[in-house]
Amino acid sequence: MSLDGRTALVTGAGRNIGRAIILDLAARGCNVIVNTRVNQSEADAVAAEARELGANAVTMLGDVGRPAEIQRIAGQALERFATVDILVNNAAIRPAAPFLELEEQDWHRVVDVDLHAAFYTAKAFLPGMVAQHWGRIINLTGMNAIHGYAGRAHVSAAKHGLWGLTKALAKEFGPSGVTVNAISPGPIQSQHPDPAMTQHIASQLGKIPLGRLGEPREIAALCGFLASDQGGFISGQMIAANGAAQT
Repeated sequence: MSLDGRTALVTGAGRNIGRAIILDLAARGCNVIVNTRVNQSEADAVAAEARELGANAVTMLGDVGRPAEIQRIAGQALERFATVDILVNNAAIRPAAPFLELEEQDWHRVVDVDLHAAFYTAKAFLPGMVAQHWGRIINLTGMNAIHGYAGRAHVSAAKHGLWGLTKALAKEFGPSGVTVNAISPGPIQSQHPDPAMTQHIASQLGKIPLGRLGEPREIAALCGFLASDQGGFISGQMIAANGAAQT
């Protein structure tokens, strides 16, 4: 499942699933672009790990919820590598707020990062994928967001929109050799700046028939398969990796 010579951009790649995806793709021979919003030290650490695996790894900071930032990142990426062949939209924010207390600006901020960013990045990199008749877009959704997320209506709405975008792009760009898929992780062992989110994930353990939380590397391996030629007949799908958990 080699990806020698391909270039991948992973958003939200400073820790957890994003970091694991960078390292999986790097191990497959991919050039990798590590995106985080502002944390240069995190991005540098992940890029250094990728280089230890033999990858050409660079960091590109920027807020993917802002179109101007995506344009800047895309310009830098294409100047450095000519094409971005694999796009992984992993960056997301998941603040909790009861719906009746949800402020309009908070709604729009979540939708900007969790949905609109995938629109901006796809617009930036699809032309190159179409031109070479090969490309991969992988969007990260999430089990709770797709099932309905009490206290996070904005997150659920944005992630449902991301699933709709995935299906639409798969049909429109399939004839151009581009696959577009979504991965919906269940509870994954991870650390978050918001301790409440880390605690929430740990609390899901009792709902998982396999009896354990998932690991970031397991999501990364699925992403690597979808990016490879062996995953080339899979498109327009949302693949759940959740240990058979249900809500």
